[in-house]
Amino acid sequence: MSWVRIWVHTVFATKNRVPFLTKEIKVKVVDHIFKNAKTKEIIIHSLNGHLDHIHCLVSLNKDMTLSKTMQLIKGESSFWINKNKLTTEKFSWQD
Repeated sequence: MSWVRIWVHTVFATKNRVPFLTKEIKVKVVDHIFKNAKTKEIIIHSLNGHLDHIHCLVSLNKDMTLSKTMQLIKGESSFWINKNKLTTEKFSWQD
């Protein structure tokens, strides 16, 4: 069996680049994304960002697609942000 590891640096922004990710919110979101990724067997090596975007260094194994990985990270995190009312307006990531 072959061993495959693909490292990808992704950057995803808040919808319309709205600066939702204040220091307090960003800490909670980054922590949540790390924990959620671990339960889904997504390997995140580094995760950080600024007011309107997140940088994520993720490694994919041979069974993962980048599209599915980002769907799991972005979709679940925006759902979690809205469920926990971390922002006053509806939160979403840019497509």
